[in-house]
Amino acid sequence: MKILVAISNVPDTTAKISFANGDSEFNSAGVTYIINPYDEWYALVRALELKEAGKASQVTLIHVGLTDSEATIRKGLAIGADDAVRINSEGPDAFFVADQIANYAKANGYELVLVGKETINYNGSSVGGMIGGLTDWAYVSLATKMDVDAGKVTLEHDIDGGSQVVEASLPLVVSCAKGMAEQRIPNMRGIMAARTKPITVVEANAGDKLTNVKSFVLAKGRTECKFIDENNVDQLVQLLHTEAKVI
Repeated sequence: MKILVAISNVPDTTAKISFANGDSEFNSAGVTYIINPYDEWYALVRALELKEAGKASQVTLIHVGLTDSEATIRKGLAIGADDAVRINSEGPDAFFVADQIANYAKANGYELVLVGKETINYNGSSVGGMIGGLTDWAYVSLATKMDVDAGKVTLEHDIDGGSQVVEASLPLVVSCAKGMAEQRIPNMRGIMAARTKPITVVEANAGDKLTNVKSFVLAKGRTECKFIDENNVDQLVQLLHTEAKVI
């Protein structure tokens, strides 16, 4: 079984966020980029565990991005992926990205496509489902456990009020959530090996872009907290009537 793991190149969570060109573009100046944590910790590591257990023959990373994302790809290779593919495009929206990944997966004999549950920059959680639709493969979202046996995949995933165990046949697309695997830190041997692992660059196909960003707005910062003496119930009631907001 060949596994394709989609990874995103996202701003570090400590980065200072600002926008440019009339708030229509993210300002990347001085921003450090990392592998999307959900792609790295859950999707990639679970793929490696399946290979180590003899249930997969190859783990390939795929990323839609430009040359400046290759450092991020190398980190994924250092963690243990065998090779990587970079689709040479900015990836203008989620549908375009999903279309590129779906086409590559189908054309190159991959049976299992893993993605993180969402990216930490847009939190859209849409690419995995789109890949499933574009490939016409089954799709399981928010999976917290997964095992493969004789071409059958058993998964546990979150649903409203609990979890559900499902079985699916390959080929399959899965979005991976907390519980799927534990984070791995690349060791020196992995870092050295990653320098020579191949990254295949593929030109993007003429996929569709279905959305356009008009503008970004920064989230409001935390508001001031008011502390009330535990014995002053009257003041609490007054503030709830006059200042509290229902969200």
